[in-house]
Amino acid sequence: MTGRETPASGRELKFRALMAELRRGILDGTWPPGSKLPTERALATETGLSVTTVRRAYEDLVALGLVERRQGAGTFAAHRPERGDTGRRIVGVLVPDTTFYYPRVLQGIERELAAAGARLVLACSHYDPDEEDAAVERLLSAGVHGLLLVPSLHTATDPGRRAEELLALPVPAVLVERRLAAHGPGDPTEHVCTDHEGGAYDAVRHLRALGHERIGLVVRTDAPTTAPIESGFARALGDFGLPEAPPYERDVMARWDPDRADRALAALRAAGVTAALCFGDREAALILGAARRAGARVPDDLALISYDNEFADVAETPLTAVSPPKYALGRLAAQILLRRLAEGEAAPLHQVQLRPRLVVRASCGGGRGGGRGGVGGAGAAGHDTGGAQKSKE
Repeated sequence: MTGRETPASGRELKFRALMAELRRGILDGTWPPGSKLPTERALATETGLSVTTVRRAYEDLVALGLVERRQGAGTFAAHRPERGDTGRRIVGVLVPDTTFYYPRVLQGIERELAAAGARLVLACSHYDPDEEDAAVERLLSAGVHGLLLVPSLHTATDPGRRAEELLALPVPAVLVERRLAAHGPGDPTEHVCTDHEGGAYDAVRHLRALGHERIGLVVRTDAPTTAPIESGFARALGDFGLPEAPPYERDVMARWDPDRADRALAALRAAGVTAALCFGDREAALILGAARRAGARVPDDLALISYDNEFADVAETPLTAVSPPKYALGRLAAQILLRRLAEGEAAPLHQVQLRPRLVVRASCGGGRGGGRGGVGGAGAAGHDTGGAQKSKE
């Protein structure tokens, strides 16, 4: 991230970073069960965050069952049964990051495992393939019964071979937000993913319903989500009779800065674009800033839809956003793995996609069914354009 985000989004990101750090410390034994955590004021002083932010983090950890508050005594790491407890399942979870996107997925996983009396062991790969392998080995050494994995298939030289390696692990594995899309029915993995193609399709459908005929796409290219977003976008253009070759402004995440956003906006406007889908929230916020600098009005001169909905609601003009069902996705992945552990080969193979919601805010210029130039609300109220599950059993 750059230092150009809005103050509100900066606070939210710092809160999530604090949550991730506290969660790691509790799960890896930095704070063993029963040990006392720092006071809210002490932790606020140490991190530079407000007492209110620290209190919110502790309250969320209480809700997850990771800490407990004792009136007059303080905050303590919760007692959790040991690995050897009879009948208690241990589930290893590997994510590439615990700050962006995956905190809500983890909350869904934690909720479902806790309800089933299962224990979670967390590892993070930091998008490093070598660390990914080492993390899987650590999880197996911890005695896990099954794995929920977010592997780096999109950067693998041979994704199919990498998937085969994961399927050959000595415990069942369910992939989360990863599948072998290019393999079609040849994909042998059990997985739960967001239907990013459908999410992009719904964004274009909404903009077309508002009267836009020239719609552009802004994406960062170094993400596994990019390919299905581009595919869904292109399919929607064809289905809705829109021009087949609108401007695609594509670049790696590190190069998306205000200057790059200014150039992208200039290209969009020169091509007569009146609306754009931006992946993700950060890139959409940069385009929003570029529009302000250029004297263009959002949504009057350029309607915007963001893809991700991590901090779209706190942008200068609240951004309509495609919102992946991260919490539900985590819960469902955990349910599927627990079923696999209970039933073994008798359980059907689950290959599930969850359709994102389109949350309508001010940046697109209209609510559901509104015409071009209609008045859109600036709040977080949205409508569900999908939400269906596709399951292959």
